[in-house]
Amino acid sequence: MDETDGASNLTRRDYLSGGSLLLGTSIVAGCSSNSGKPSSTATSSGKETSTATRSEGGSYVASLSPVGEVEFDSVPENVFTMYNQYADMLVALNHGDAVNSMFVPDMAGPSMNHYYERLSGVSFGWENLPNPFDNFSKEFFYSLSSDVHFLDPAWAITQENWDMGDIEEIVDNVGPFFGNFYSGTHGDPQEPYSESYQYYTLWELFGRVATVFQERRRYKQLRAVHQELIETIKTNLPPEEDRPTAVRVTLGDGQFWTYHLNRPGFWLADTRPLAANDAFGEETWDGLWGSVGYETMLDADPDVILHLWGMTPRYDMNNVRERLASHSVGSNLAAVKDDRVYAHGMRYHGPIMNLFQIEMTAKQLYPDIFGEWPTYENGDHYPEIPSDEQLFSRDRVAEIITDG
Repeated sequence: MDETDGASNLTRRDYLSGGSLLLGTSIVAGCSSNSGKPSSTATSSGKETSTATRSEGGSYVASLSPVGEVEFDSVPENVFTMYNQYADMLVALNHGDAVNSMFVPDMAGPSMNHYYERLSGVSFGWENLPNPFDNFSKEFFYSLSSDVHFLDPAWAITQENWDMGDIEEIVDNVGPFFGNFYSGTHGDPQEPYSESYQYYTLWELFGRVATVFQERRRYKQLRAVHQELIETIKTNLPPEEDRPTAVRVTLGDGQFWTYHLNRPGFWLADTRPLAANDAFGEETWDGLWGSVGYETMLDADPDVILHLWGMTPRYDMNNVRERLASHSVGSNLAAVKDDRVYAHGMRYHGPIMNLFQIEMTAKQLYPDIFGEWPTYENGDHYPEIPSDEQLFSRDRVAEIITDG
């Protein structure tokens, strides 16, 4: 198991019911393709394999729920990505130049490069990439002519004017889908995907993407770095009663948009390993997040406030802190008084960002154990941290990415 949540490799029904693992027939994403394009086929059991299976003629198979097995004739060179964890995965595998689209590139691109700045020889060219949300149409997919779409068809059919027929058309005429969205929060996909849907951790999902690119060695080397980082965290965490209370929020107009810290799902792969006491851990929200007012926040009065997206161009942390300090209720928050309102990272993060964001969170929550979090100014790269205070080796990660 690659993460510490104990909830990997569960189908949706298994997670909800606590019953035995249920395996069903995978959904067929498509059964034919243009010459030179990968094709998608279904598994008979629903089981997923983490390594590629070679076929005659040099083709190979990768698998992922909910699409099943997908056959590739060669490593993709032109790749559709939606959420940014996939772009980060491709950079980690030294295939970042294959990305042809991404979610909010003007926010995500600079933010990703803030981390990559600390990895010699690693960078990401995002400037000319379109945002699929600006034109989520079949025509847009045709125009990109992608070899593979790192997009969950179970999510795609929830979008306006999309249904199973549209998915099949794009698979047949452009390229297969290979994505899993609902592992992010262990949410419910809709029919026809709901029965056999399987949840993955971030690093399990990364492993399957690595299979698509025939980069299992790079993946295993990076996974080892992650496992060592997690072991460092687990070994040094204080008892639960000595851990701070914390929230991860985004400050809105008179309210806080709130997110959990320790629930299952790869959107929380940077906070869950740190196991802080979530001030809103018992709250259940209708959707991926909730919102609370200042009075409710003061009632919870967390020791630490992690401001999601705080290291992106979308937020000015000096302004966030000033707004809190000048508010009649916000000024009484312990985190504000103790100067423990921190810029946090991106929710849609892949393996490289995960390493940095785990380190960041460790230092913000437990400075006495993992070292002080350095001062961060708006627009800066990820802070330089002395080598003896780093929780993972930048040189090692950079060498894996650039040299393999």
